[in-house]
Amino acid sequence: MMKQFALTFALLCSVALGQAQTFEAAATSAKSDLDKALAELSALEKKIADEKIPLARELNTLESEVIAKRREHTEAKRLQDRKSVDLGKLKAEEKAFTDQNDYLRKTLLEEYIRRFETRIHASEKEQYQSIVRTARETNDNPSSSAESVFAGQLTVVQEALNRLGNLLGGHVYDGTALNAEGVAERGKFAALGPLVVFAASDSEAGLAEQLRGSTDATLVDVGSEHHAGIVAVTDTGTGLLPFDSTMGNALKIKQVEETWLEHIKKGGVVIWPLLALGLAAALVALIKWMQLARLQQVRPGDLQSILDRVNDNDSASALALAKRIKGPAGELLETAIQSTGESKEMIEEILYEKMLHAKPKLESMLQFISLAAATSPLLGLLGTVTGMINTFKLITVFGTGDPKRLSSGISEALVTTEYGLIIAVPCLLLYALLSRKSKGILASMEQTAVGFINGLAVKNGR
Repeated sequence: MMKQFALTFALLCSVALGQAQTFEAAATSAKSDLDKALAELSALEKKIADEKIPLARELNTLESEVIAKRREHTEAKRLQDRKSVDLGKLKAEEKAFTDQNDYLRKTLLEEYIRRFETRIHASEKEQYQSIVRTARETNDNPSSSAESVFAGQLTVVQEALNRLGNLLGGHVYDGTALNAEGVAERGKFAALGPLVVFAASDSEAGLAEQLRGSTDATLVDVGSEHHAGIVAVTDTGTGLLPFDSTMGNALKIKQVEETWLEHIKKGGVVIWPLLALGLAAALVALIKWMQLARLQQVRPGDLQSILDRVNDNDSASALALAKRIKGPAGELLETAIQSTGESKEMIEEILYEKMLHAKPKLESMLQFISLAAATSPLLGLLGTVTGMINTFKLITVFGTGDPKRLSSGISEALVTTEYGLIIAVPCLLLYALLSRKSKGILASMEQTAVGFINGLAVKNGR
C-alpha cells in the first residue's frame, strides 16, 4: 500500500511539473501576442490619427455642402410655391378680366346701344340705324370674335358722343317726316339740344316730333309766323326758332288729350253693354223717381177731416175727400171708408191686405237698379280680363320693348273697370234712395191705417 501511495505521489508531481512548464510557455506566448497586438494597435491608432483630420475636414466640407443644398432646395421650393401662387393669381385675374369684358360686351354696351336707339329722335333713326344693326348682328353672331364685337359697339358709342357734340352746337341733316296728311316728305332737320325742327318748303315747316302711335317723325305746325325762321335755320344754319318753355311737355299733354267718345272706345267690346246697362238703370231710376214723386201722402189734417165725416156717417163726403189724394194712400182711405161697417179687427185686416197689394207696385223696378249696381263691376272685370288677354297676346307677338303697343290692351282693362265703378256707385245710391222713399210711403200708409182705425175706435167706441 505504501508502494501504491508512493507511485501516486510521484505521478502527481510529474503532472504538476508538466503543467507548470505549460503555463510558463503559454504566458510567454500570450505576452508575445500582447506586445504584437499593442504594436498593431499603436500603428492603427497612428494611422487613424493621421486620417482623422482630412476626414474631419472632408466631413465639414460635405456638411457645408449639405446645408447649402438644403438652402437651395428650400429657396427653390419657396420659388416654386411663389410661382404657383402667381400663376393662380394670374389665372384669377385673367378670369376676372374675361368676365368683365363679357359683362361690358353683353350687358353694359348692349344696354347702352338699346337705350341709345330708343332715346334718339325719330328723325335720327335713319342716320344711326345701319351702325346699330351692324353692332347687334355682330354681337348675336356666335362666330364673331370679341375684338370685332367691341369694335362694332365702340363705333356706336363714338357716334353717340359725336351726336352730343352736334346737338350742343346745332346740327342740320336730311331726313323724312310725315306731314299733316300722313304723307312722308323729304326735307331737312335742324337739331339744337332737345329742339328739332323740319322744313320741306316754305309752307311745310314746323316742329318735328314723334307723335303717339307713330314711329316716324311727324311735322307739327307751330304757326306760319315761324316758317321763315325754321326754313332759314335748315338752309343756312342761322335764323329764329320757336322756343317751348315747357321743353315739349305742353305738346305731349296735348297729344294725350282725348274726347269722351275716344276714351270710351278704348274700352273695347265690353264697354257697350256696360254703357247700355248704365243707361237703362238711369232711365228706370228716373221713371221710378217720377212715379214715386207723384204719389201723395195723407196729411194729418186730411185724415182728421175724413174721420170727422165718417164719424158723422157722411161716407159720400169722406170718399170725395179720399179720392182727391192720388196714389195708394188715397186708395187705402177709400177702402177704409167703404169698410167702416165692419169690426175694427176686420178693417185692420182689410187695410193690411191693401198695403200688401200696394207694396209690389211701390218696389217695382227697384231690383233692376240693384241688379245693375251688382252687374256693372262684373262687366268691368270681364273687360279687364279681356284687356289683359289682349295685352299678353301683344307681348307674345311684339315683346315688352315698346310699351305703346301694349297700351290698347291696358286701356281696355282699365277703362271698363272705370266705367263699371262709375255705373255701380250711382246705381247703388239711387237704389238706396228710391228704396228708402218707397219704404217711407209704405210707412206713411201704415201710419194712416193705424190713425184711421184708432180714430174710429175713439169716435165710435169700437
